[in-house]
Amino acid sequence: MTEIPAPSPAGQMGVRAAPRADDGFWSRHAPGRGVGVAALIVLLSFLTIYPFGMLMYGSLHSTPPGMAGEFNLDGYRQLMSPEALGVLLNTIGISLGKTIPSLILAVFLAWIIARTDTPYRDKLEILITLPFFIPPILTAMAWAMLGNPQVGLLNQLFKWATGTNYSPINVYSWGGVVWHMIQYSTPFLFLFIVDVFRAMDPALEESSRMSGASRLRTFRSITLALMLPALTNAFILSFIRGMENFESPLFFGTPAKISVITTEMYNSINHHATPDYQYATAIGFGVMALMFSLVFIQWRLLRGKNFVTVSGKGYSPHVTQLGGWRWATFAFCALFFFVTVVLPVSQLFIGSFFRFFGFYQWDMLTLEHYQAVFSSGEIWRAVSNTMLLGLGGATLTMLLGSIVAYVVTRTRWRGRAIVDGLAWMPWMMPGMVLGLGFLWAFAMLPGPIPIYGTIWALLLAYLSLGTPVATRVMSAAYAQMSADLEESARSAGASFFQTLWRILVALAWPSFAVGWVLTFFGILRELSASVLLYSVGSEVLSVTLMKLWANGLAEQVSVIGLLMMLLVFVFRWLQIRVLKHYTNRL
Repeated sequence: MTEIPAPSPAGQMGVRAAPRADDGFWSRHAPGRGVGVAALIVLLSFLTIYPFGMLMYGSLHSTPPGMAGEFNLDGYRQLMSPEALGVLLNTIGISLGKTIPSLILAVFLAWIIARTDTPYRDKLEILITLPFFIPPILTAMAWAMLGNPQVGLLNQLFKWATGTNYSPINVYSWGGVVWHMIQYSTPFLFLFIVDVFRAMDPALEESSRMSGASRLRTFRSITLALMLPALTNAFILSFIRGMENFESPLFFGTPAKISVITTEMYNSINHHATPDYQYATAIGFGVMALMFSLVFIQWRLLRGKNFVTVSGKGYSPHVTQLGGWRWATFAFCALFFFVTVVLPVSQLFIGSFFRFFGFYQWDMLTLEHYQAVFSSGEIWRAVSNTMLLGLGGATLTMLLGSIVAYVVTRTRWRGRAIVDGLAWMPWMMPGMVLGLGFLWAFAMLPGPIPIYGTIWALLLAYLSLGTPVATRVMSAAYAQMSADLEESARSAGASFFQTLWRILVALAWPSFAVGWVLTFFGILRELSASVLLYSVGSEVLSVTLMKLWANGLAEQVSVIGLLMMLLVFVFRWLQIRVLKHYTNRL
C-alpha cells in the first residue's frame, strides 16, 4: 500500500530514531499520559490482536460465525492434504517466478535512473513508478481483454498482420499470472532500490576499478554486495506480496484451474455450498507462519554483518557515461512504461466505445456503456463509498500514524514498545487474512455493536492495513526535527495534542500529505479484504468492478476503469507537486 515499500519499526530496520524530547513536562501529567497510552494500546489491539485472536478461534471452530459447533483441528488436518500442499507449492512457485525477474528488472531500471546519463531521467522515474499506483484489478481486467486467446486485441492484431489463426498470447496460464504480477512488482522494488543506488558512495566502486576489476566484477562484487540488506529486504517483501496477491490468480489463474492460497481462501468461503471458514482461517495461519519464517531467515542472514555505504565525507553520485547507448536505455524505460501503462489504458479506452468486447468494427461504436454507468445507482453508490472511505480513511489513518510515530520515536513513555509492535503487526498479515480475521471479529461482537455488514467494517480494516505505512512515513519525518521545538511549545503551556498538531505535524506536513496520498491509493486498490467484508449497500469500486466482470459486462468495466485511472493520475500528480514544492523549499 505504499511508496515507502519497507515499513519497519524505528531504530530496528533502517529508520533512525529521532532525538527524544525531555519528558519533564509529561512526567508532571503521568496519570493522563498513562490513560492516553492505554487508550492507544486498546485501539491498536482492536485493530490487530482482536482479529488475530478471532482468526485463531475460527481456525478451531467447525462452523461459520454465529452457528453452534465444536472445536477441533479439522482445518489444520486439511492443510496436510495433497490438494492443500499443491496449492502451497503453486503459491510459492508463482511468487518466486515473479520476484526473481522483477528484482533483476528493478535493479537494472534503478541503475539506469540513478547512475547513468540517460536523457530525461527525472521524467522516466515518474513513468516507471506509475504502475505501482494503478489498482491491480484494472490492469488485470485490461490484460484479460488484451491477451484473451480468442478475442484479445493483441491476438487479433497478430492474426491480422500474419494472416494466420494462431494466438500467441494466452493470459489464462501460469505465464499470464506471473506476467501481470511482474508489472506492478517491478515498480514496487524500483522504489525500494533506486535511493540505495543514490546513497552509495561511488568511491567504493572507483577503488575497485583502480585495482583492476572490470565493470561487471565491480558491480557484482562491490555494488550488489553492499546492497545486500536492501536486496534481501526487497526480495522478501516482494515474495510476501506475491504470496498475498489476489487479483492476478483470480483473473488469470482461476480459468486455468491454477489455485493459490488467496483464491483457495476466497473459494472456500464463497464457492462452497456451506462456507468452509475453518479451512480458510487455517490457511491464513499457515501463510502468516511462513511470512514470519522468511523475516527470521533474513535476520539470521544479515546478523553481525556490516554494510556501511554512506560515510561522513561529502560525495556526489557517480554518473556512468553511456555514449550512444543512453538512447537505448531511454527506449528500454519508455518500453516498460508503454507495456505496463499505455497498453492497458488504451485497451480500457477502446473497449469502452464498442458495443461488445472483442468486436472492433465501425458499426459497433457506441456510447451506451457510458450512459449505463452514469445512470447506475449502484455504481454511483460504490463511487460514493470509495471516496468516503478513501478521504476519511486516509485522514484517520494518518492521524493515528502521527500519534503512534510520536510515542514510539520521540518519547520514553512506558508502553511505547507495545505500541510499536501493535502498529507494525498488520504489515505481516495479508489483506485476505486480515479481512477474514475481521469478518470473524465483527460477526462475534455483541448485538449492540452493529459493525458487521456495514461500511464501518471496511473503514476499520483499511485503518488497520494503512497504519504501518502512516507510522513509517511520520517516523521518518519526526526523525529530522530537533527536540527543542517541543520543549519551546511545552514551556509556552501547549498540551500534548497542541504540540503534536501545531508543531510537529505542521512542520512535517509534506510527509503527512505524501503519506495521505499513499494511504488513499492503498484504499483505492484494496480488494482482498474488501471482498470479504462488504455487504449490499457498502460496495466499493474494486468490488463493483469484480462483480461487473463476473457478470460479463467488460465494456462497463472499461468505462469505470478509465474513471479510476483518471483519479489515479490526478492524485499522483498532486503527490509529485507536493514533493517538488517541499524539495524546492529545502
